[in-house]
Amino acid sequence: MTDVATADWWELLPAGIREQVDGYVLQDARMQAIRIVYETGRAHGLGLIDAQLVVYDRYLHHGDRIARTPDCPLDLESLAARAAGAPGRVVAIEAVWDGDTVHDWFVDLLAVTADPADEHRLATIYRDAAVRHLGDEDRGTLHPSAAAADRAGRALATHLSVPFHFAGPDTPDDQAPRWRP
Repeated sequence: MTDVATADWWELLPAGIREQVDGYVLQDARMQAIRIVYETGRAHGLGLIDAQLVVYDRYLHHGDRIARTPDCPLDLESLAARAAGAPGRVVAIEAVWDGDTVHDWFVDLLAVTADPADEHRLATIYRDAAVRHLGDEDRGTLHPSAAAADRAGRALATHLSVPFHFAGPDTPDDQAPRWRP
Protein backbone atom coordinates (compact mmCIF):
# COMPACT_ATOMS: atom_id res chain seq x y z
CA MET A 1 0.00 0.00 0.00
CA THR A 2 1.19 3.54 -0.67
CA ASP A 3 1.74 6.40 1.75
CA VAL A 4 -1.33 8.24 0.43
CA ALA A 5 -4.30 8.01 2.83
CA THR A 6 -7.56 6.58 1.56
CA ALA A 7 -9.35 9.93 1.97
CA ASP A 8 -6.59 11.59 -0.07
CA TRP A 9 -7.04 9.07 -2.90
CA TRP A 10 -10.74 9.90 -2.94
CA GLU A 11 -10.03 13.62 -3.22
CA LEU A 12 -7.51 13.03 -6.03
CA LEU A 13 -10.21 11.43 -8.21
CA PRO A 14 -12.06 13.78 -10.59
CA ALA A 15 -15.54 14.88 -9.43
CA GLY A 16 -17.26 12.97 -12.24
CA ILE A 17 -15.46 9.75 -11.26
CA ARG A 18 -16.35 10.27 -7.58
CA GLU A 19 -20.00 10.71 -8.58
CA GLN A 20 -19.91 7.54 -10.71
CA VAL A 21 -18.27 5.53 -7.92
CA ASP A 22 -20.83 6.74 -5.37
CA GLY A 23 -23.58 5.74 -7.82
CA TYR A 24 -22.18 2.22 -7.99
CA VAL A 25 -21.78 2.07 -4.21
CA LEU A 26 -25.37 3.19 -3.65
CA GLN A 27 -26.46 0.36 -5.98
CA ASP A 28 -24.26 -2.11 -4.05
CA ALA A 29 -22.19 -2.69 -7.21
CA ARG A 30 -18.87 -3.03 -5.37
CA MET A 31 -16.83 -4.59 -8.17
CA GLN A 32 -17.78 -1.89 -10.70
CA ALA A 33 -16.89 0.82 -8.16
CA ILE A 34 -13.51 -0.78 -7.43
CA ARG A 35 -12.78 -1.13 -11.15
CA ILE A 36 -13.49 2.56 -11.81
CA VAL A 37 -11.36 3.73 -8.86
CA TYR A 38 -8.50 1.40 -9.80
CA GLU A 39 -8.50 2.24 -13.51
CA THR A 40 -8.71 5.97 -12.83
CA GLY A 41 -6.13 6.09 -10.07
CA ARG A 42 -3.48 3.59 -11.11
CA ALA A 43 -1.66 6.14 -13.30
CA HIS A 44 -1.06 8.06 -10.07
CA GLY A 45 0.15 5.02 -8.12
CA LEU A 46 -3.14 3.78 -6.68
CA GLY A 47 -3.07 -0.01 -6.33
CA LEU A 48 -5.88 -2.52 -6.24
CA ILE A 49 -5.87 -2.74 -2.43
CA ASP A 50 -6.01 1.06 -2.25
CA ALA A 51 -8.99 1.02 -4.64
CA GLN A 52 -10.76 -1.54 -2.45
CA LEU A 53 -10.14 0.61 0.62
CA VAL A 54 -11.45 3.73 -1.11
CA VAL A 55 -14.66 1.92 -2.03
CA TYR A 56 -14.92 0.41 1.46
CA ASP A 57 -14.77 3.94 2.90
CA ARG A 58 -17.56 5.00 0.52
CA TYR A 59 -19.68 2.10 1.79
CA LEU A 60 -19.09 3.32 5.34
CA HIS A 61 -19.89 6.89 4.29
CA HIS A 62 -23.24 5.96 2.69
CA GLY A 63 -24.23 3.31 5.26
CA ASP A 64 -27.97 2.60 5.29
CA ARG A 65 -28.57 4.55 2.08
CA ILE A 66 -27.09 1.67 0.05
CA ALA A 67 -29.63 -0.51 -1.76
CA ARG A 68 -28.13 -3.78 -0.57
CA THR A 69 -28.27 -6.88 -2.73
CA PRO A 70 -30.75 -9.21 -1.00
CA ASP A 71 -29.41 -12.27 0.79
CA CYS A 72 -30.22 -15.68 -0.67
CA PRO A 73 -33.01 -17.26 1.39
CA LEU A 74 -31.88 -20.15 3.58
CA ASP A 75 -35.22 -21.32 4.95
CA LEU A 76 -36.22 -24.89 4.12
CA GLU A 77 -39.32 -23.95 2.12
CA SER A 78 -37.40 -21.58 -0.19
CA LEU A 79 -34.49 -23.97 -0.70
CA ALA A 80 -36.87 -26.86 -1.41
CA ALA A 81 -38.68 -24.72 -4.00
CA ARG A 82 -35.39 -23.81 -5.66
CA ALA A 83 -34.31 -27.47 -5.69
CA ALA A 84 -37.68 -28.51 -7.16
CA GLY A 85 -37.06 -26.08 -10.03
CA ALA A 86 -33.75 -27.66 -10.99
CA PRO A 87 -33.90 -29.62 -14.24
CA GLY A 88 -33.30 -33.26 -13.49
CA ARG A 89 -33.67 -35.39 -10.41
CA VAL A 90 -31.89 -34.04 -7.30
CA VAL A 91 -29.53 -36.76 -6.06
CA ALA A 92 -27.55 -34.80 -3.46
CA ILE A 93 -27.17 -31.44 -1.76
CA GLU A 94 -23.61 -30.16 -1.62
CA ALA A 95 -21.91 -27.23 0.08
CA VAL A 96 -18.69 -25.98 -1.53
CA TRP A 97 -16.29 -23.23 -0.53
CA ASP A 98 -15.54 -20.32 -2.83
CA GLY A 99 -13.97 -16.94 -2.31
CA ASP A 100 -13.04 -13.65 -3.87
CA THR A 101 -11.34 -10.42 -2.95
CA VAL A 102 -14.62 -8.68 -2.14
CA HIS A 103 -16.43 -11.25 0.02
CA ASP A 104 -13.48 -13.28 1.31
CA TRP A 105 -14.62 -16.91 1.85
CA PHE A 106 -18.24 -17.94 1.29
CA VAL A 107 -20.15 -21.15 0.63
CA ASP A 108 -22.34 -22.12 -2.33
CA LEU A 109 -25.18 -24.52 -1.59
CA LEU A 110 -25.83 -26.71 -4.63
CA ALA A 111 -28.40 -29.22 -5.82
CA VAL A 112 -26.63 -32.02 -7.67
CA THR A 113 -28.86 -33.57 -10.32
CA ALA A 114 -28.99 -36.63 -12.54
CA ASP A 115 -30.80 -36.86 -15.87
CA PRO A 116 -29.17 -34.47 -16.78
CA ALA A 117 -26.07 -34.64 -14.59
CA ASP A 118 -25.35 -31.11 -13.39
CA GLU A 119 -25.27 -28.87 -10.35
CA HIS A 120 -27.53 -25.93 -9.63
CA ARG A 121 -26.77 -23.12 -7.20
CA LEU A 122 -29.50 -22.82 -4.59
CA ALA A 123 -27.84 -20.15 -2.47
CA THR A 124 -24.59 -18.28 -2.04
CA ILE A 125 -23.93 -17.77 1.65
CA TYR A 126 -21.72 -14.78 2.43
CA ARG A 127 -20.40 -14.19 5.94
CA ASP A 128 -22.73 -11.26 6.76
CA ALA A 129 -25.81 -13.11 5.52
CA ALA A 130 -24.80 -16.18 7.53
CA VAL A 131 -24.40 -14.13 10.71
CA ARG A 132 -27.87 -12.61 10.22
CA HIS A 133 -29.36 -16.05 9.47
CA LEU A 134 -27.78 -17.80 12.45
CA GLY A 135 -28.49 -15.05 14.97
CA ASP A 136 -27.32 -16.14 18.41
CA GLU A 137 -27.09 -19.82 17.46
CA ASP A 138 -23.88 -21.49 18.62
CA ARG A 139 -21.75 -22.32 15.57
CA GLY A 140 -18.75 -23.63 17.46
CA THR A 141 -15.51 -22.89 15.65
CA LEU A 142 -17.05 -22.94 12.17
CA HIS A 143 -16.90 -19.95 9.84
CA PRO A 144 -20.43 -18.44 9.84
CA SER A 145 -20.92 -19.32 6.15
CA ALA A 146 -20.00 -22.95 6.84
CA ALA A 147 -22.29 -23.17 9.87
CA ALA A 148 -25.25 -21.71 7.94
CA ALA A 149 -24.59 -23.93 4.90
CA ASP A 150 -24.25 -27.02 7.07
CA ARG A 151 -27.51 -26.33 8.90
CA ALA A 152 -29.53 -25.39 5.81
CA GLY A 153 -27.98 -28.07 3.60
CA ARG A 154 -28.56 -30.89 6.08
CA ALA A 155 -32.18 -29.82 6.61
CA LEU A 156 -32.80 -29.69 2.86
CA ALA A 157 -31.09 -33.04 2.21
CA THR A 158 -33.16 -34.67 4.95
CA HIS A 159 -36.32 -33.11 3.51
CA LEU A 160 -35.47 -34.43 0.03
CA SER A 161 -34.17 -37.79 1.32
CA VAL A 162 -30.81 -37.35 -0.43
CA PRO A 163 -27.22 -37.26 0.87
CA PHE A 164 -25.61 -34.04 2.06
CA HIS A 165 -21.92 -33.44 1.31
CA PHE A 166 -19.62 -30.74 2.68
CA ALA A 167 -16.01 -31.90 2.30
CA GLY A 168 -14.36 -29.34 4.56
CA PRO A 169 -16.66 -27.28 6.75
CA ASP A 170 -13.86 -26.62 9.27
CA THR A 171 -11.41 -24.96 6.87
CA PRO A 172 -12.13 -22.87 3.77
CA ASP A 173 -10.82 -24.81 0.76
CA ASP A 174 -12.12 -24.30 -2.76
CA GLN A 175 -10.18 -27.40 -3.86
CA ALA A 176 -11.85 -29.81 -1.40
CA PRO A 177 -13.10 -33.12 -2.86
CA ARG A 178 -16.51 -32.88 -4.48
CA TRP A 179 -19.48 -35.23 -4.04
CA ARG A 180 -19.44 -38.37 -6.14
CA PRO A 181 -22.36 -40.82 -6.41
